[in-house]
Amino acid sequence: MRILACDAGSSSYKASLYQINTPVQLTPPVPLWSGEASWEDIPGRATILERRSARQLSPLSVDVENRKAAIHALFARSFGSGAGGSSLGAIDAAAHRVVHGGRLARHSVVVTDDVKSAIEEASPLAPEHNPMALAGIEVVEGSFGQKPQVAIFDSEFHATLPEEAYTYAVPLAWRDDGGMRRLGFHGISHRYVSERCAQLLGKDLAQLKIVSCHLGNGCSLAAIDAGRSIDTTMGWTPMEGLVMGERSGDIDPGLVLQLIESGKFTAAQLRRTLNEECGLKGISGTSGDMRDILAGREKSQPHAKLAFDVYVHRLRRAIGSMIASLDGLDALVFTGGIGENTPALREAACSQLACFGLNIDRNRNKTLAPDARISVEGEGVAIFVIKSEERWELVRECFQVLGRDAYT
Repeated sequence: MRILACDAGSSSYKASLYQINTPVQLTPPVPLWSGEASWEDIPGRATILERRSARQLSPLSVDVENRKAAIHALFARSFGSGAGGSSLGAIDAAAHRVVHGGRLARHSVVVTDDVKSAIEEASPLAPEHNPMALAGIEVVEGSFGQKPQVAIFDSEFHATLPEEAYTYAVPLAWRDDGGMRRLGFHGISHRYVSERCAQLLGKDLAQLKIVSCHLGNGCSLAAIDAGRSIDTTMGWTPMEGLVMGERSGDIDPGLVLQLIESGKFTAAQLRRTLNEECGLKGISGTSGDMRDILAGREKSQPHAKLAFDVYVHRLRRAIGSMIASLDGLDALVFTGGIGENTPALREAACSQLACFGLNIDRNRNKTLAPDARISVEGEGVAIFVIKSEERWELVRECFQVLGRDAYT
C-alpha cells in the first residue's frame, strides 16, 4: 500500500510517500519520495525541495499566488497528473496531519465533506495550520482523484487525559455547550517518540513513565503513563503552555482583556499578534528562530539572552509539573526541530533538574545524533534525543484506519 503523508505548517508544506505492508513496524523505511514547499511571502516565490529514495533533486523556485498553489506545485513536479503515468506512479491513500479538528478532534477519520467542514470551522482555533491542511486535502483530491484520505488530529493522543487534567475552571455552560476543554496537540509526535523510547530502552511501554518534550516552532510537553497521555501543556488551542517561536504560551488573561478594553487591539488583531509576534520573537524583538537567539546570546545581546532564559525557565517548570502528574519518571525525551538539534538548550533545561534524577552527559549531548541516550550511563533517569517521525506515524495510523485487507 502506497500512502502519501502530508504535514501542513504555517510557512511550509511537507510530504512523504511510503510503501507500507505491515502496521507494526515502528522505525520508518526510506521514503520512496519526500518533498517540501516553503515560502516567506505569499503571493511570492516558493522553493520546492525533493528527495527520491536517497537522491536529492535540484531545488526549484516557482511563483505562486497562494499557499494552495505552492502545494500543487510540489506534487505536480514529481507526480504530474498523479493518477496516471507519472514517474512515481499512483498513490493508494493519503494521510493528513490536522492540528485542530474541533468537534472531531478525538479520533482519526476518513475525509468526507462533513470532515472538511469541521476542519474549516475549527480554523480560527489554529489559524496557522488548519487552512493549510484543508488546502492540502483539496490539492490531493484534485491531483490524485478519489483516493481515500484520512485526517489524523494532533489531539487524538490526548483523548486519555483524565477529567481533572482537561477541565477548565470556567462556567459549566462553556464546557457543556461550547465543548471548551483542554485538548492538547503534537500528539502524533508524542505517541511516536514514546514508543521509540520504550524500544530504545528495551522495555514494555506499559511499564514506563515518560515526559516527552516536543520543541519546535510550536512547543508542548506530554506526561505519558503506560503509553497513555495523562497531562500536557497545550490546551483548547495550540497557544497555551510553553514559550514558542512566535506564540506567547501562557499569559494572564487579564492582560488580553485590558488590551481589548483599551481599544488598542481588536480580537482579530490580538489573535494574530499572540500567534505571530510573541514568544521568542516578541522577547528578542528580532526573531523567533532559536538559531538566531543562540547566535545573539553568544554575542551577549541582552534581549536574545533574556529570550533564551525565559524559554528555559518555562521549560524546566513544565517538566517538573509533568513529573508531578506522573508521580515518577523513567525517561525524558527531547524531540522536534529545537529539541533534536540544540544541545545547549537540552543541557540548560536539565541543569537544575538533578533532583529528579536527570543527569545529562555533556559529551554525549554534544556529539550524539538522534536517536541516542544522552544521560550519564547507569545513573538516574534516562534522557533521550529522538527524531520525531511524524509522517511515518501518519502512515501507520492511516493504514490502521483504512484496514490492510481492503487496500493491499
